[in-house]
Amino acid sequence: MSQLAQLTPNSLWQLFDRICSIPHPSKHEQAISAWIQSWAKEQGIAVKEDAVGNLILKKPASAGMEARKGVILQAHMDMVPQKNSGTEHDFLTDPIQPCTVEEADGLWVTAKDTTLGADNGIGLASALAVLASDDIAHGPLEVLVTIDEEAGMTGAFGLQPGEFDGEILINTDSEQEGEVYMGCAGGIDGNATFAIETEAVPADYQAFNLSLSGLKGGHSGVDIHTGRANANKLLVRFLLSAVRQFDIQLTELNGGSLRNAIPREANASFVVAKQHVPALTKAVADYLAQAKDNLKAIETDLDMLLISPEDFDLCWSKACQLTILNALNACPNGVIRMSDDIEGIVETSLNLGVMRTKGSKFVAQTLIRSLHDDGRLATEETARSVFELASAEIEFTGAYPGWQPDTSSPIMQVVRETYQAEFGKLPEIMVIHAGLECGLFKTAYPHWDMVSFGPTIKFPHSPDEKVNVETVGQYWQLLLAVLKNIPAK
Repeated sequence: MSQLAQLTPNSLWQLFDRICSIPHPSKHEQAISAWIQSWAKEQGIAVKEDAVGNLILKKPASAGMEARKGVILQAHMDMVPQKNSGTEHDFLTDPIQPCTVEEADGLWVTAKDTTLGADNGIGLASALAVLASDDIAHGPLEVLVTIDEEAGMTGAFGLQPGEFDGEILINTDSEQEGEVYMGCAGGIDGNATFAIETEAVPADYQAFNLSLSGLKGGHSGVDIHTGRANANKLLVRFLLSAVRQFDIQLTELNGGSLRNAIPREANASFVVAKQHVPALTKAVADYLAQAKDNLKAIETDLDMLLISPEDFDLCWSKACQLTILNALNACPNGVIRMSDDIEGIVETSLNLGVMRTKGSKFVAQTLIRSLHDDGRLATEETARSVFELASAEIEFTGAYPGWQPDTSSPIMQVVRETYQAEFGKLPEIMVIHAGLECGLFKTAYPHWDMVSFGPTIKFPHSPDEKVNVETVGQYWQLLLAVLKNIPAK
């Protein structure tokens, strides 16, 4: 029996357990979509798949609630696939293995060496649990389950007008109980492509592979201000120094796995004159010791491993590698600016999320987030300048708008008053430095009144991801109370 079977609210946790058993990484949501559709039909709930793959489920109002305004509960069906180094897990075929962990601050659910998918599996499970129940009071109810939120927001981009009757949307994708969100950052992806020039490996050179691992990683929006190290930036800094000291020549450079996750691991292959091997080995050890000391308050498991693989025939030219390493080192990363309007909230950030050697090309992928279009554009222009100075081809794609706060939002007032009635205190009304889909929904449904709330989820987009069990119960309590308190049309 799953450890989740004993948790409350039981219906929500049972559905989340089932969601974990079905592989559903971004871009590969076919299995979870098929299961949701089959489940809905078994429940007698109307379900439709739209042109891009989003699911739309509808249920009539419960008895006596027919005159209330229609509500859309919204979640996304995909999850971020991240695993610890050395963990054997195929996200396309293997189920997530959730388990409970008792910590000093309560009971948590996490996964064994992988992301859990509580982002946004808990929200999805809660929406399905509401649909499945016969004793929850609610007005006309619709559920929107989007695809590909984590890797491009394809579902939100593809949402068409005319599909929904409701006028209030409750997004379930925020991650701190006690905080209610009324706005979010927009963003844009950046892809810089360099041509790699190669030459024959010089005589009397030895091949090495250097890996950097053990960092915590995390969500490039939610965790960007926490001081967590970026593996790509750490490794590039060392390599740039090593190029100048020991005349090494790269053969490959890779790091990170997703543009919206802070990189936890990076590695490089290179050759170096045999006479410099002892000094290089010492330099690695010294750099690791210094980095550990600098980051000891946050990164407790940082490691670097230098091994000698098979020999290489070709290496990058000295001019080419210096250009690429200088550009990566100069690329902005982390918090660019804090908000002037909302204390403690990041306004603009950039994450150097992925670097890849692809044959004769090298690609660096970034994600810029900002609460303001001008902040996003200014950072985009800075990154463009860095990469164009290095003769890279730079392309920015997939821009999505932020969700501009509406201080007069009626549903925000309902949630605020309901929270106070349920828990005896007011929630914090917040704007989140992450890309919720709400900004895009406004394109097709400008009249929607929107709000976002959820349980406490720590370290999403990393294998440390965990969700607090008590706050799932509080989130569920608030959700049901809000549905009951929706005003009449």
